[in-house]
Amino acid sequence: MLSVILIGAYVLGSLLALTVVLHLLPKLGRGGRAVANMLCRAPALDVTVSIMTWVPGCVGAGVAGWYLGVSPWLGVLSAVVGQLVALSIWVVAHEWANREAAAGPRIVKALNRTVGRWRNHAALWVTVIALPIFWFIRAGELFVYPMLVWILDFPKYKQGDWVNCSRQKFQGLVGHDLIWCLYCDWMTGVYSLGGEMLRNVESFWCPIRFYDGKKCDNCNSHFPDVNGGWVKADGTMTEVEGKLNEMYAGGRREWFNHPDRLAAAAAVALTVGGQSVVAPVVAAPPESQPPATDSGRSETPGS
Repeated sequence: MLSVILIGAYVLGSLLALTVVLHLLPKLGRGGRAVANMLCRAPALDVTVSIMTWVPGCVGAGVAGWYLGVSPWLGVLSAVVGQLVALSIWVVAHEWANREAAAGPRIVKALNRTVGRWRNHAALWVTVIALPIFWFIRAGELFVYPMLVWILDFPKYKQGDWVNCSRQKFQGLVGHDLIWCLYCDWMTGVYSLGGEMLRNVESFWCPIRFYDGKKCDNCNSHFPDVNGGWVKADGTMTEVEGKLNEMYAGGRREWFNHPDRLAAAAAVALTVGGQSVVAPVVAAPPESQPPATDSGRSETPGS
């Protein structure tokens, strides 16, 4: 049993050592800042988040089951305890190091007053249950969607423009608030990129509106092609085939209202006699734009 407990101790020590390194990187000159910036964007961010989330449990299971000869779940439990203790130590230490910000306005203080301390904190930990779901989505983005790029020439994405963390730059966001905001920072990027990829999939294979009008209204925010090109629910397969020929026969593979398609359409509309009279300027949607950088602040969470 002592050996199993040591698994948690090793996890605890390793995670605290990693956070120390992350805090120190931006202070090591230009090279250190470059590494810190890299670790806050996919694909390097995937490694960072993996080490802090699912890797300790897998290592714990392996050590407990294969090396110690006990239930792998004991190793997972020990690793998770080590992670929780490391998180708690970091939160306390970071708030202590930023006492002025910790004493000022806080998200946690406002929400504790709104719903009560225990309900607020309990609900936060409930969101951790969704962590494996987001990792499954991320795995699909890394290993499944690229096969569609290779087989069908679906559009590629610079995943670091979606999956990245930058809320550590926000002044006054420390300790408890910072770690949960970084969790949301990562999740929203993963979710948004998955939605973008799914838009291509859905419009390519199934450009037909749903019979349920309420579902169309609800899905329109995530799938603009519902009301922007998909065939009506009472349409015909001839219309569906014609829509596919219209949208994809020319070699394009983006969803119908993708910014690249809109830019191409604008260029055609502004062409007179085969000569472009105005260079079109089409802004990409906010979700596809890379986050603004702030060279004066560290890219490393918690710095």
